[in-house]
Amino acid sequence: MGSSRHQHDGQEGWETPAVDDDHHQSTDKVMVEAAFKSTPVPPWTQQITLRAMLTSLVLSLVFNFIVCKLNLTTGVIPSLNVAAGLLGFAVIKAWTTTLSKAGLLKQPFTRQENTVIQTCVVASSGIAFSSGTASYLLGMSPDVASLGGTGNMPVNVKKLSVGWMIGFLFVVSFIGLFSIVPLRKIMILKYNLTYPSGTATAYLINSFHTPKGAKLAKKQVMVLFKSFVFSFSFASFQWFYTGLDGCGFSNFPTFGLQAYKQKFYFDFSSTYVGVGMICPYMVNVSLLVGAIFSWTLMWPMIERKKGDWYSADLSPVNLHGLQGYKVFIAIAMMLGDGLFHVLYMLIKTILSLIAKNSRKDSSVVDPAGSDLDSEASDYDQFRRTEFFLKDQIPNKVAISGYVILSVISIIVVPFIFHQLKWYHILVAYLMAPVLAFCNAYGCGLTDWSLASNYGKLAIIIFSSWVGLENGGVIAGLASCGVMMSIVSTASDLMQDFKTGYLTLSSPRSMFFSQVIGTAMGCILTPLVFWFFYKAYTLGDPNGTYPAPYGSLYRAIALVGVEGISSLPKNCLSLVIAFFLAGFFINLIQELLMRYETKLRIYRFIPSPMCMAIPFYLGGYFAIDMCVGSLILFMWQRSNKQRATDFAPAVASGLICGDSLWSVPAAILALLNVNPPLCMKFFTVAQLNELLKES
Repeated sequence: MGSSRHQHDGQEGWETPAVDDDHHQSTDKVMVEAAFKSTPVPPWTQQITLRAMLTSLVLSLVFNFIVCKLNLTTGVIPSLNVAAGLLGFAVIKAWTTTLSKAGLLKQPFTRQENTVIQTCVVASSGIAFSSGTASYLLGMSPDVASLGGTGNMPVNVKKLSVGWMIGFLFVVSFIGLFSIVPLRKIMILKYNLTYPSGTATAYLINSFHTPKGAKLAKKQVMVLFKSFVFSFSFASFQWFYTGLDGCGFSNFPTFGLQAYKQKFYFDFSSTYVGVGMICPYMVNVSLLVGAIFSWTLMWPMIERKKGDWYSADLSPVNLHGLQGYKVFIAIAMMLGDGLFHVLYMLIKTILSLIAKNSRKDSSVVDPAGSDLDSEASDYDQFRRTEFFLKDQIPNKVAISGYVILSVISIIVVPFIFHQLKWYHILVAYLMAPVLAFCNAYGCGLTDWSLASNYGKLAIIIFSSWVGLENGGVIAGLASCGVMMSIVSTASDLMQDFKTGYLTLSSPRSMFFSQVIGTAMGCILTPLVFWFFYKAYTLGDPNGTYPAPYGSLYRAIALVGVEGISSLPKNCLSLVIAFFLAGFFINLIQELLMRYETKLRIYRFIPSPMCMAIPFYLGGYFAIDMCVGSLILFMWQRSNKQRATDFAPAVASGLICGDSLWSVPAAILALLNVNPPLCMKFFTVAQLNELLKES
């Protein structure tokens, strides 16, 4: 969720730091640790406190609802690190202030404890991403299988239940933590990787715990609270007008009914306005460009070929009709984008490792921790290195943990998914550490996590290996979960090690808070998902929760087991064209970034990954996000400093309030309490027809 630590299929490396990075990087060596010189650093056992864990549990529940709703609507998830750090600070600060006034405070609130809360919350809500409840797990369900394709035979469908989902997550989600621990000193100290999200979060937490930062944090909390109340109230107000399907503000034909039919309208979603305020401008513009290109040009053109390219009798959601073009072309563009970034990261990682290892005059700290006094060139680096090396996690423990958990997983997973055999999982775990290293290293350089791309690669490999008749669809989707869990949690943990390094938090407290947060996520994520699963219809492209990645991931598995023969007419040509377009658009952007420095044209090239998302969903959420960008742009023009200080808080409040209304709304739906009103729009001709019929 991280940062954007994850490429949430539609989102990759999107981070809006809550602080001015250039300013902090220029003053960091002089000021940061000097400000905390007189503040004692608690031992790691006192950094993980009961109040921190209780706060983390409550915030994890809140964030799981938010991420689950975003996953089930568009899959576009912004960075929630800022909100996690800010809310963690607000809750504990309010508690300790109250106890202090009563004379009962025994342990002061430290930045290390704040870091533990942030790590735990982000680890827990990160499971909502890697768990695949809205992607590969949902893709196994009978609901998604019934939408089309030939792979909906019993062996390629699995009924969802909370029990086996929690068991599966517990078996596969912890292994990635052990896969990367032995490399922590090399990544953080020897190679001194940036990990932009981890660094930005550390600066945020450090600033909260200085006198000036504490004052700003209090103001940010108040702004977040006001934004939250507005968003929650507006969402509850909208609910009253949604008595029937197609009713309410979310179906307001902002640009006319014809544009509405092509999914172009503003749906008054505070969530995606807030998401738009956090995501970079080019992400939102790319979404809008993709929506305009697909829904105003490409899909109408293909629809005119009905009866020629595909049968006119097919249902709108059948993958052998227009829906197939939407799904497979979107997947192709995403895979082209993903392939470029995987290759780019591999090449960049190899070149960077060669350059660093061949550099004889390296001034970075040796991972063994020798000659610290001479090699730590300033006070901050010396202090941080001292505490980072203080509480070690033995490599033998990490390696033993990986082996033991892998063996458990190899034994247990085939009982959950009989389509996967023990040797399939063994191969996945032999591949995973290499991919986890590449992902964690690349994330340290660029803040881009490619976990979902490695997961899609696993789908194609294992689904084709197992075959359609033997349950290749389920095998591919389950192997995606195995691979994504390792690769995703590995980069998350290294981000947290970087945050801990910059806040003098113990590596042990970071590791154990990540473990605790992961355990919370393994329980909370399936429960929250099940809440939505029982209250709403998930996976319907025209419903409230279309859950686009359930169909997309299943379609990837179907391609793996069925081959290209399953595609509609001319779909293969379009798939190849858009796959190459996704690859070469990134290549052109990278070349312009390197060799064209005057006009910086690369800034105006849209992201293929982002363009592909509206191919399937439409442009309504892209318009919401562009409205968020417009609000941020106007705010920055009028008062840049206030926008920098408070925009993340406003955005977080909008997201939290609107998303949390889904909880009482779902409870009302479960109790069969329906909204009393319906607000719907018709043309004059349609209205006259209705009046005549009545």
